[in-house]
Amino acid sequence: MVIALVTAVVVSVSVVAVSTPSGAAVGASFQNPIVGTPNSADPWLGYYNGNYYYTATTWTGNIYIRRASTLGGLRTAPETRVFTMSQPNATSNMWAPSMHLLNGPNGQRWYLYYSAGPSSCCGGQRQHVLESAGTDPMGPYTYRGQLNLMPDNGWSIDGSVMTVSGVNYFVFSAFNNNSGFENGGLQSLYITRLTNPWTPAALGALISEPTLSWERQGNPVNEGPFVLQRGSRTFLTYSASYCGTPDYKIGALELTGSNPLSRSSWSKLANPLFQREDANGVYGPAHHSFFKSPDGTEDWIVYHANSAASQGCGTTRTSRAQRISWNPDGTPNLGVPVSTSTVLPGPSGELDNAGAVPVQRLQSYNFQDRYVRHQNYAVRIDPNVNPALDGQFRVVPGLANNASGYVSFESVNFPGYYLRHNNYILRLEPDNGSATFRQDATFREVAGLANSAWSSFQSYNFADRYVRHSNYVLRIDPISNDTGRADATFRRTS
Repeated sequence: MVIALVTAVVVSVSVVAVSTPSGAAVGASFQNPIVGTPNSADPWLGYYNGNYYYTATTWTGNIYIRRASTLGGLRTAPETRVFTMSQPNATSNMWAPSMHLLNGPNGQRWYLYYSAGPSSCCGGQRQHVLESAGTDPMGPYTYRGQLNLMPDNGWSIDGSVMTVSGVNYFVFSAFNNNSGFENGGLQSLYITRLTNPWTPAALGALISEPTLSWERQGNPVNEGPFVLQRGSRTFLTYSASYCGTPDYKIGALELTGSNPLSRSSWSKLANPLFQREDANGVYGPAHHSFFKSPDGTEDWIVYHANSAASQGCGTTRTSRAQRISWNPDGTPNLGVPVSTSTVLPGPSGELDNAGAVPVQRLQSYNFQDRYVRHQNYAVRIDPNVNPALDGQFRVVPGLANNASGYVSFESVNFPGYYLRHNNYILRLEPDNGSATFRQDATFREVAGLANSAWSSFQSYNFADRYVRHSNYVLRIDPISNDTGRADATFRRTS
């Protein structure tokens, strides 16, 4: 039922999601997967002191960590074995490791939580924790013990740490009524307070069961809880439905009450946040964690997914990453899982680039109630853009020419997708890495043709043509009259 479960939580304050400023620095481009098979399911990823750290399910008695200075560099980074299990009834089937930098009895240390059991899978899974000797995420690590989380030392997996108002809580997945792995029941989410990083204050309290139809595909499952916080709001995201189906997905609870240990303090979001995208060849995208960009301005997700609907809970799953955004109502917008052929800009600040990349809208000069937006990948100007994120773009250095004055427009809610012209019509399309695409998606920003205080955007590879709207649809055209000049003039605005 549960052969592949979710990862862990954010490592420390440095990777907990916070408010995103309007500017960010471009990182090195990459393509998914960031880590391929076999040790790439249920990924945890964090950024700390100049490097990314990555760990994932191994199915064995070994725990490995990768380290790289760029997100894309994790693919070829060596695996370093940091621990080999030898504890009674916990010698194999390591799942869902989760790392956290916490203050413990020995000072600030890294704590690596994981699920493990005997060689026979999978009824023996329990939660365990390691402690680092110092503040190096690579260790060395010491075994601190098994966490007693359920009655009669019952089955538990996918634990991670959530901090609310300075208090550390351990969130995990188990079966309601302690029914056990073999006896069915609802695989649900539980929480307990930690008195120290390896000691729960009490057994887990139930906070969510898989009751909605989208949580019950294959089997009813809530697992892999992982916190996502922004401002004063706390969301506990989780994986839903059976991991062996292509409908494994991500949902969320929001902490709307004052006591995280009480089920009544949590409100479940009615719809999933992230799910299969057949058009992009992505199936079962979940079992995730979140991390911050190096400069702290962007929120990112790392998750596993399959490339075919028939693949299930085994070693076919690969780790993928992409930037996420936020809806105007303050809820997270995880977007859609991108194709492995899409070229993504890396997390901001990764290359210590001081240049700012604003998130902006483009306002029409002669229809000032209208803004450029994408809708079903077509590009036009509309009033009252809904959803609002369809009208927001990251104005990045030109993909074909990053000299001053050249820009490209990346969608906020479809990372890796850019405005590009195709047969002179503008579309929102994923960067396939080709020279043609990058030229089509690059424009030179010049003084507005109708008003020099505004801007016009000259095509990079058709220098006699400018971006303009015609019957509200965006295209590139030669401009020869006042109407065309007004149609080809825009203002960048927040």
